[in-house]
Amino acid sequence: MSRISLHDRVVFITGASSGIGRACARAFAAEGARLVLAARRAERLHALAETLGVPAHLIQLDVRDRRAVFQAVEALPPDFREVDILVNNAGLSRGLEKLYEGDVDDWEEMIDTNVKGLLYVTRAILPGMVARQRGHIVNIGSVAGHYAYQNGAVYCATKAAVKSLTESLKQDLLGTPIRVTSVDPGLVETEFSIVRFHGDVERARKVYEGVKPMTPEDVAEAVLFCVTRPPHVNINFLMMMAVGQSTPTTVYRQPIPGVQ
Repeated sequence: MSRISLHDRVVFITGASSGIGRACARAFAAEGARLVLAARRAERLHALAETLGVPAHLIQLDVRDRRAVFQAVEALPPDFREVDILVNNAGLSRGLEKLYEGDVDDWEEMIDTNVKGLLYVTRAILPGMVARQRGHIVNIGSVAGHYAYQNGAVYCATKAAVKSLTESLKQDLLGTPIRVTSVDPGLVETEFSIVRFHGDVERARKVYEGVKPMTPEDVAEAVLFCVTRPPHVNINFLMMMAVGQSTPTTVYRQPIPGVQ
């Protein structure tokens, strides 16, 4: 089976300053791609770009800002304007409470980032792919989009929305050569839990206690697999979990020595 070369392809990655987005940037750079890296934390983007060794265009961007998203895409330099691959990675979870006790501001942030932000970026970039008759969109979903869990109603709903949007988009693009994929990971050790718990590092650490989670690099490798398949092959969705996990909340934890 032939493998698509990513050399000199333009890859646009949101949420590129940390975690899965940063790992994807490094993985695509190793393949010789040209990168458009977008994130809210500009200083992290600059530090990352200095290590990649490939052309990179950096955008300080909050995907929740519709006008900023469209302006950023319209202002892409000529060498980065024709986006071949879009990785919709920007996303987050906030809080872990029962729905009737949840913080509405947390809900707004999750919906605006995970759903509306993904829509804005896709809407801004996809028409160019359709016009050029080439491209691949990869949405970073979650196992939470397949299995709802207690105290995670709104986050699970946003990732279920990503799953449905991916499936609908694939149908909208039927008859074109443009591919659409959702990569849906389980436990990955990133800043995800620190963000969910509003900076409570100790509480976040307990999420991964006693289990070996996946790494951002594991997910980036899966993304690379999907986008390098032959042009006639589309990976609709790829779900991946740590060996010690079977659902979002069913995790086998090894006893910690000295802890009862």
